[in-house]
Amino acid sequence: MRKRQSIAPSGQWGSIIFRYRWAVAIAWVFFIVVLGMFAFRTPSLLQDSGFTPTGSQSERGIAFLEEKLGMSAASLDIVLQSREGKNLTVSGEQARIWEELAPLRQQPYVQDMYASMVTRNAGEDSIISYTVLLNETASEALRHFDEIKAAVPRIRGTDTYISGNLAVYHDMSTAVRHDIVRAESFGIPAALLILLLLFGTLPAALLPVVIGIGSVAVTMGGLYFAAAQGAALSNFLPNMVTMLGLAVGIDYALFMVSRFREELAERPVEEALAAACRTAGRSVLYSGAAVMAGLLALCLVDLPVFRSLALGGMLVVLVSVIAASTLLPALLAILGRRIFALPVRIRRKADDGSRTGSQAWVRISEWIMARPGLIAIGVTAALLAAMLPAIHMKLGIPSAEVLPPTYGSRYGAELMKKAYDMKEANSIMIAAELNEPYEDSRSVRLVKSYMSMLEDLPGVRRVESYAGYIKDEADGVSPELRSEIAKRHAAKGNAAVIAVVPENGENAPATVKLVREIRMNPPEGMNIYVTGSPAYKLDIMDRIQNGIPYVLAIVLLLTYIILFAAFRSVLLPLKAVAMNLLSLGASFGLVTLVFQLGYGAGLLHVTYTGSVFAVLPILIFCVVFGISMDYEVMMLSRIVEAYKKERNNERSTAIGLQRTGGMITGAALILAVVAGAFMFTDNELMKALGLGLTASVLIDVTVVRILLVPSLMKLLGKANWWLPGWLSFLARKDGPDVRSEGSQP
Repeated sequence: MRKRQSIAPSGQWGSIIFRYRWAVAIAWVFFIVVLGMFAFRTPSLLQDSGFTPTGSQSERGIAFLEEKLGMSAASLDIVLQSREGKNLTVSGEQARIWEELAPLRQQPYVQDMYASMVTRNAGEDSIISYTVLLNETASEALRHFDEIKAAVPRIRGTDTYISGNLAVYHDMSTAVRHDIVRAESFGIPAALLILLLLFGTLPAALLPVVIGIGSVAVTMGGLYFAAAQGAALSNFLPNMVTMLGLAVGIDYALFMVSRFREELAERPVEEALAAACRTAGRSVLYSGAAVMAGLLALCLVDLPVFRSLALGGMLVVLVSVIAASTLLPALLAILGRRIFALPVRIRRKADDGSRTGSQAWVRISEWIMARPGLIAIGVTAALLAAMLPAIHMKLGIPSAEVLPPTYGSRYGAELMKKAYDMKEANSIMIAAELNEPYEDSRSVRLVKSYMSMLEDLPGVRRVESYAGYIKDEADGVSPELRSEIAKRHAAKGNAAVIAVVPENGENAPATVKLVREIRMNPPEGMNIYVTGSPAYKLDIMDRIQNGIPYVLAIVLLLTYIILFAAFRSVLLPLKAVAMNLLSLGASFGLVTLVFQLGYGAGLLHVTYTGSVFAVLPILIFCVVFGISMDYEVMMLSRIVEAYKKERNNERSTAIGLQRTGGMITGAALILAVVAGAFMFTDNELMKALGLGLTASVLIDVTVVRILLVPSLMKLLGKANWWLPGWLSFLARKDGPDVRSEGSQP
C-alpha cells in the first residue's frame, strides 16, 4: 500500500518539492520581494469604482451630453458653510466668495464654475454650493486630484468641503489605502495568535502567515502591471485581494502544516511531506477550485466592478493555492522536524498526540451521534429563523454614503442635502437629439409638446428645458436667451437636455417606475437617452438583478461538479450545497438587520439608508460559497479517508469530526478575524462584506460543520456514499467501494 501511495501524482509532487526545496524557496522569495515592491503602488492607480453600466442608455446619454453640450461628466461641488451661521446667499457675501474663488476659475483644467442652480431649502442660508465643470475626463482629473484639491481657495469665515462624484471616488481610493493598513495591523497579529494556540510552536504558526502575506504581495504586484497597462480595475479591488488572500492563504497553509505535523509523528520528513501533499494538498486544490468557481460567476454580472473583483479574487486564490502547493512544502522540507522548535507556552498541552483527536471532540462526536435527528431539526430550524429578515431585504445604490462623515466628500454631500432640494439636483435627465437646430420653431414646438406629455406622467413634479423660456416659437431665440442657454449647457446645435424633477427620491419605487415609463414611451421626431442619477442607478440595479439567476445557477452547478469530482458521491455534494445555502441565508439576515434596519449600526459606525448595497448579496454569495467549501472539503476528505479503513459510516464520521474539528475551528477563527477587521474600516462595502463573511463562516463552523453535517451523515448512513450503477465507472480506486456499500452500515 505504501508503494502505491508513493507513486501517486501528488505524492510524487511532494518528493519533487523536497528534492528541489531550496530552489523553490529562493524563487518564491525573489517573486515576493520584486512584486511586493510594486504592490504598495497598486491602490494609487485604481480610481474608478467600476459601477459604470457600460453601453447602457444612461451611460450613452452622459456621453451624448458631454460631446454635444459640453456637460462635463467630471465636476466638483464646492460646499461652503459659515462658521458663524451667517447668511451666505446675500449679494454682498456672494460677491466676496466669487472674488475669493477667482484663482480656481483661472486654472487650465476648469471649464466653468457657477453657483448651484438647484432650489434651496427654506432657512438653510448658511450653506452655499458652487459647481465646477472640468475640461477633462474623470480619469484624467483623478490622476491629479490632489492638485485640483489644493487649488480650491479657503474662503474666509467658512469651512470648505469638496464633494461630488469625483471627490467621492478620490476619497474611496484614500480609504482603501488606509483600510488595508488598518485591517492588516489587526488581522495578521490576531491570526498569528490563533495559530500559536493551535500549533504551540513559532515556526508552525509563522508559516501560514508567510504564505498569506506572500500571496497578497505577489497578486497586488501583478495587478500593478495590469493597471499600468490600462486594465479597468475597481478601487475596491485591493481590499478584496487583501481580505481573500490573507484568509485563504493562511487557511490553506494551516491545513497543510497541520497534516504535515501529524504525518511527521510516524514518518521521515520526505515521506511525511509526500503524504501531506497527497492528502491535504489535494484538498487544497479542490478547495481553491471551489472558491475560484464562485468568483468566476461574478463575471456574469455585466458591470466592471464584478469583473474586476472576479479577476483579482481568482488571481489571489490561484496564487495562494500555488504557494501552498510549492512554497509551503519547500519550507516544510527545509524546516523538517525543526517545525516543533521554539514552543510557546500559551498553548494548552495536548492529550497524547494521537491521531484520534482531543477528548473534547470525541465527546462532541459521541453526543451528536446519539441524537442526530434532534440536532438536525433544531439547527435547521434556527438557521431558517435567522434568515427571515433577509426575506424583506431591499437593494439600493448608495453614493457618498459608502464613506463615513469624517471624509469631506461625504460631509459636503450631507450639507447639500440639508441646504438644497436633492430631488431637483438628482433629476431625470433626457438627452434629446433633434432633427433641426434647437432654436428652430419646429424643434421648440416638438420639445414643448414632449414636455407637456412628461408633465402628465404620475410622479413628476415639474419639467424644465430651454423651450420653457420661449413663449412664442415664432419669436425665435433672443441673444440674451441664447447666452443663458449656453451658460446652462441646456441646448446646442441639434442637441438639448430636458430635466424631469420627480416627486420622490431617486431610489424611490415611484421614481424607478417613472424612468421606465419615460423609456417605454419615446417621442416622435427626436431620439432620446434617459440618463441622470435615477436612470444611472436603475441601470446598475438592472444589470445586477439580471445577472443573479445566472450567477446562482453557475455557482451551484460548478460547486456540485467540483465536489462530485472530489468525493464521487451524489448526495455528499448536494448536502454540502444545501448546508452552505443555510449558513448564507442566516448571514444575509444579519446583514439586513444591520445595514437596512440599523440594528447595531452605531457599533460599526454604519450609515444605514433603509436598503442594502445592491452588490453585497451576490458578492457575499460568491465569495462565501467558495470559502465555506474549504471546511466541507477538509472534513469530508478525512471522513472518506477514515471510511476506506473503517468501512463504517458512523465511526468514519466521528473520526472525521475529531481529526478536523479543532483545525477547522481554528481556520474559521482566522478567517473571521481577517474578514472581521474590515468591519471597522471606512468603506461601507467592505464593512458589509466583512460582516457577511465573518457571520457566514462562524455560523458555518459552529452549527453547520460541527453539528449539522455530522448529524446528517449519521442519518443518511450508506446513502452518503451512493453512486448510481451507470456512474460506477467514475468511482476512484482509492475511494469508498460504492459497489459493495450495502454490506456496511
